[in-house]
This record gives sequence, structure tokens and C-alpha cells, in this order.
Amino acid sequence: MTVIEEINRRRTFAIIAHPDAGKTTLTEKLLLFGGAIQTAGAVKSNKIKKATTSDFMEIEKQRGISVSTSVMAFEYKNYKVNILDTPGHEDFAEDTYRTLSAVDSVIMVIDCVKGVEPQTRKLLEVCRMRNTPVIVFINKLDREGQNPFDLLDEIEKELKIKVRPLTWPIGIGKSFKGVYNLVEKSLNLFQGDSKTTVEDRITFSDISDASIDKIITQDYATQLRADVSLIDGVYDALDKNKYLEGNISPVFFGSAVNNFGIAELLDCFVEIAPSPKSRESELGEVFPTDKKFSGFIFKIHANLDPKHRDRIAFLRIVSGIFERNKYYHHVRDKKQLRFSNPTAFMAQQKSVIDEAFPGDVIGLYDAGNFKIGDTLTEGENFHFKGIPSFSPELFRYVTNMDPMKTKQLQKGLEQLTDEGVAQLFTRKVDGRKIVGTVGALQFEVMQHRLKAEYNASANFELINLYKALWISATDKKKLDAFILDRNAYIAYDKEDRLVFLAESAWLLQMAQEKFPDIQFHVKSEY
Repeated sequence: MTVIEEINRRRTFAIIAHPDAGKTTLTEKLLLFGGAIQTAGAVKSNKIKKATTSDFMEIEKQRGISVSTSVMAFEYKNYKVNILDTPGHEDFAEDTYRTLSAVDSVIMVIDCVKGVEPQTRKLLEVCRMRNTPVIVFINKLDREGQNPFDLLDEIEKELKIKVRPLTWPIGIGKSFKGVYNLVEKSLNLFQGDSKTTVEDRITFSDISDASIDKIITQDYATQLRADVSLIDGVYDALDKNKYLEGNISPVFFGSAVNNFGIAELLDCFVEIAPSPKSRESELGEVFPTDKKFSGFIFKIHANLDPKHRDRIAFLRIVSGIFERNKYYHHVRDKKQLRFSNPTAFMAQQKSVIDEAFPGDVIGLYDAGNFKIGDTLTEGENFHFKGIPSFSPELFRYVTNMDPMKTKQLQKGLEQLTDEGVAQLFTRKVDGRKIVGTVGALQFEVMQHRLKAEYNASANFELINLYKALWISATDKKKLDAFILDRNAYIAYDKEDRLVFLAESAWLLQMAQEKFPDIQFHVKSEY
């Protein structure tokens, strides 16, 4: 197969949703349909003890939520599908935002009972910034949810995107009969107790076919015909180019936990979703078809396998072919690095690969060389743009509860903050360590992982801070004068960049007014 053919058959996407919409369950079922796993686990189930493939960290299994992006790949109908299952919880939004920089399209899961939720809005805003194509999957049709037309209206109004349903539910909740495929004119009947199999589709030449009345009863058939007529009159036909530009979203209905509606979603996805796209760099656009290899690190995970203390950097390949045991240029460090065990993923299950193509996400064993946003090339010196690091909103002092484990705590803090889930600051005046996050749950996760993975005990004490902002100035003397004047509020991040710790919005405003030549940055890539 040629390189162009390899690129064209790749589909790299993220699944996004508000917590508990069924995102991780959908990921699991896509893997099941793709033949990547034999049995699907349940995210929260007393009956099924097996955890989902994508939730593999101990704290994820205990809480039944995703707290870290998982990477999984499988083959389906000669397509290579790369799934990135993201955390839905808003406390882990930063991991999700960075993951969206590494994908070419998105499947957004919406709970038919709850409709559009706050985190869904935030995530879609990020997709809109990048014009990322979005497919919508309305989940949990086996529960008593909202009217499908009301849901579509809510999606269009709240998320400001145009939609086009490609499947349509017949009934909902206890009366849910199945879905009608508007493209193939086929009926897929729902079996509520079917956990691992899906009924065969029944195809009709026309929706007026009288046999539909016998299969789903006359009342439901009449309602279905009225709904389909209304859909054709209200919603524009799906224009693939408009979808690829992020201007219209196909909508599918189903029940992920019952494996229902997944096949239609997956079949359409591989057909219309974009193959790997170009990425912006400091030197201009880098295309998948460019011959020289390039890629960027968008995620780092320490202790993917706690028994081996390994640290994995996740690399999105943008151009060229990545080859095992070949030397590549680490742009920031100006080093040549060789990788003898590059890996492909099924969550934490790994397999060594010899080569990978644009669109693929691979894992590189890392001895501390990488930071999020790093670029690898075949020798060129440029960085890819758009991998953000946001100003934290919550802050805690780190207190070591076991002085005998100081080294372990320091190593744990360094490695866990390298993952980008939190940021580490050191106060200039007293050297105290401060951890900043975008959500309170991060502190609990860090405390748990420090103990479980590094045998280090730490407490996180509340500190009254409004914001941590990176600072810079073109005039070094003025910067030095600011540091001297605000010495008690100055800290350094892990890269030794200067940070101003503002205790309140008023104090920040006062500092900005008194020192107009100082630039205050909410993102570290200034």
C-alpha cells in the first residue's frame, strides 16, 4: 500500500461529552464492533466486574469516570481507526483541549434525557475554534428521554450548529422499537436484553411499504412516516463538504450500553470523516503528504504500567513515515533521539510497531526528554502551534507528610505535572511548592497517584490566589523593577519562566496599572 493510500484510510478522532453521557461506553462498543475486543466492560456495574478498556487507571475504575485521555486503535473495513477517549469531567478539561489538537474530527455524545449540558458547550467551542467536523450521537434511547425534534432544536440553538439526522428513533424509553436509517431506508429493531449482539437490519424500498406496519405496528409506522416527511422538509440534505468544514453535523440515535445504533454510526463515520489534516507550524502549514517526518507530543502519561514505572509520551504524526530505530530531531532540546520500542495502544495494552503514518498516535518511552508541545522532525527546526497550557484557577500548597519520602514526592510532582493535568510553581521568596489546576478533583487524583505510584504522602493546603499569570517585558530593567516591587508574589514554573501570583482581581489590576510595560499572559505559549 502506498503512503497516500495509508494516509487516506486513517481516521483519527476524539469522543467528547459531558460526564455520564455514555462516552466511554460508546468507545468500548466501537472497539467491540471494530473487532478490537471480544467483550465490552461496564463503566459502572455491580454485575459486570470488568472495567472498560479505556478506563484503566485505578482511580478511574473506582469512580467510574475518565480522568485521562485514552488512545486506542483498530481496523474496520480496511480503515485504520484511531480513537481518543477524553475525560468528560470539567476538572480535566485541559487534557481534553490538548487532545482536540491531535485529532481530525469528533464524535459528540449527548444524553437524550439531559440534552445539551454545560461541558458539551465548552468542548464544542474548542471544536469550532479549529473548524473540527462533528458527528452527534444521541445516546440512551432505551430511557425515557426528550422528544427527538426537541433535542435537535436544543442542539442547534445551544451549540449553534446545523444538524441533519441520518437515523431516526421509533419510540423512546420503554416504547423504544428501534431506529430507521434515513439513508439506507432500513429498519433496525431494538432488543432490550441484547447486550452483545445486534439484530439484522430489515431494508425497504420505500417508507410507505406496508410491511413496516406489521413489524412495528400501524401507530408507530404512521408516526415514523410523519417524522420522516418533516425531517426531509426541515433539514438540509447532508453536504459532505459542509460537514468537513464544521458547518453541519450528522446525527445518529442509539443506546451504547445495548450496542444499538453503533453500526450505523461507525459505517457513516469511516465513509465521511476526514483523513489526516495539515497542522500549522512556525514555518507555515505542514501537510500529511510532506515526505519528511514530523509530529508533536500532546500528552504525557507517567506510570501507564505502575509495575514498570514507565513514562509514555503520546505523539501525533503529522507528516512522513515514523520508523522504529531511526534517529529524529528533538527541536526544543536540539538532540537526536532514537526509539527502539514505539508502541500502538489498546488503552494500556501496548504492541511494538515498526512504522506509523500521518494520523497515527503512537507512544514513545520517555526518560524525561519530552514536554507537552514538543516537536520531533527529521532535522528541521520548527514547532507546531496551538497546544495550549492554561492559567490554573485553583491553587494548593504542597505539604510533605513523610520527610523520609522527599525524593519520591519531588519525582512524583515533577512527573505528574509533566502530564499537563496540573502545573507546579515554586515561590521565589520561600521556595514553597504550589500546585495549580483547573478543577478541584485534580488534587484528589494527584494525592491518590502520589501514594499509589510513588509511595509519597502529601497534603494539599488551601492558598488564597486568584490567578497565576506568566509575565514578560521587552525592557529587562522594568521587569527587574517589577520583580523587586512584587517579590512576595513572584514564582517560577517548571521551565523557570516568571509567574505572577495575583491574590485578587484588584491586586492584579493595580499591578497592571502601576507597571504598564509588563505583559501578563494567561497561556504559557506567549
